[in-house]
Amino acid sequence: MTIKVGDTLPEATFFVMTEDGPAPRKSDAIFANRKVVLVGVPGAFTPTCSMNHLPGFLDKETEIKAKGVDEILVTAVNDVFVMGAWDKSTGGQGKVTFLADGSAKFAEATGLTVDLGERGLGTRSIRYSMIVDNGVVTTLNVDANPGKAEASSAETLLTQL
Repeated sequence: MTIKVGDTLPEATFFVMTEDGPAPRKSDAIFANRKVVLVGVPGAFTPTCSMNHLPGFLDKETEIKAKGVDEILVTAVNDVFVMGAWDKSTGGQGKVTFLADGSAKFAEATGLTVDLGERGLGTRSIRYSMIVDNGVVTTLNVDANPGKAEASSAETLLTQL
């Protein structure tokens, strides 16, 4: 079953890179009693994710947070070391939190997956953006084509806040 507006996000443990190395970050600490933007991408360092999707959220970070958002998060089915390197390479530190869903457990629990095995990528997250208020999905934007970042763009999401 795919998550939809009005649903509560499933419990999950993500990993983030810290100065001391990888650290778990539980979904209840991320989403409870907060308003966040969660962006799902098929993969760190992939062309559309790195050149078209993530840059909008980095550029619009101040505007998004000015609308009452506590944190902007991006998640991908990549390990924490890859997500940490992507964070550093994009200049995202302090603007967006990079959540590693290395085993695709969160992506699978939400039903927001795509099988890219034929391209050598395996199970990945589909491309989406959502607004989550106290753990409940209030807005969900999904791109039908993983090579496009239109419905899930920062510009689209800003109009929904």
